[in-house]
Amino acid sequence: MTQTILEVTDLTVRYGKAGKHNTAPPAVDHVSFRIERGETVGLVGESGSGKTTIGKAILGLQAVTEGSIVFNGVDVTHASRKERRAHGGDLRAIFQDPFSSLDPRRTIGASLAEPLRIGRVSATEAERRVDDVLQRVRLPAESAQRYPRQFSGGQRQRISIARALITNPSLVICDEPVSALDLSTQAHILNQLADLRRDSDLSYLFIAHDISVVGFLAQRVVVLYRGAVMETGPSSDVTVAPLHPFTRALIAASPVPRPAEQAQRRKGRAELTVGTAAAVSATNAGCPFAARCPFAADVCVTTRPALSRVGQTEVACHGWDPSSGHPGLPSTQARTAVVSTIVAALDPEERPSVEPALTTAPTNGAQK
Repeated sequence: MTQTILEVTDLTVRYGKAGKHNTAPPAVDHVSFRIERGETVGLVGESGSGKTTIGKAILGLQAVTEGSIVFNGVDVTHASRKERRAHGGDLRAIFQDPFSSLDPRRTIGASLAEPLRIGRVSATEAERRVDDVLQRVRLPAESAQRYPRQFSGGQRQRISIARALITNPSLVICDEPVSALDLSTQAHILNQLADLRRDSDLSYLFIAHDISVVGFLAQRVVVLYRGAVMETGPSSDVTVAPLHPFTRALIAASPVPRPAEQAQRRKGRAELTVGTAAAVSATNAGCPFAARCPFAADVCVTTRPALSRVGQTEVACHGWDPSSGHPGLPSTQARTAVVSTIVAALDPEERPSVEPALTTAPTNGAQK
């Protein structure tokens, strides 16, 4: 039987001064998702899509305008600092820049032991746990006596992971933890996070802008655009056979080391976007992506699409709702328009199977 660690329901966050707070455009717009024990859920989207704001709201670093956040069965939406402290050891975070999150004047051992000291753990037990957690992240025990400046970027991120794990949490918020690292170091950190999740039954909320990174680590993915959920579902579906045009554009924008495949992605990206990130609809009533979507119809500008279930995926797109009046996506191949061109450039051994996904494409009365 699965256990729900985190449940976010209709979360809305607005920034703004007092008096104008409720009229400001939402940075997070009615976002809902849940995380089960031992599961990684990825939040992915462009800069400004609300990913980090959601993480801050869960950690209690950002006030919530509407909705609820339930952590381990307790509603922490508007919890006080004292109430939050009671959950501090069970809810931890890993941030993007490991150097700025570590005190340069304190040894690694002192930084790691600090949350234990706050939790009134004895000095002997704290020292034992520091040694243990350093071993778990594959750093030598003598690292505890050194300072942050004496480590590389990848090693400092391992230290940040160790600090998050030292209290044996059930959920770790990972906010762009590998985006500042080189590719080889990214791979080491991602593999280590995956191993720690498996070995310790950890749960992660993994926040990133690179959907390929999220697809590697997460079991489920939530795709955000301007604070709203565009698509959500199993990682194997969302990252291999995406439904929403924005998700496909994200995949096309993800760089790869193969020139032929990169050329195909560049072509697909050009075909999938007609505007820029600064483009917005004339009305807030419609789909947030309408101004940039090459498949937008009149209904996309006037009516906000609800999440429609297609297989195991939910997608906020009128093109996948036969009752919306949308004329339908250009063809039944539209779901894999980008993926098909990418797959064609791969070696046969590397090609994923995406054909079964085409059987659920909608017709809306206009497709054959």
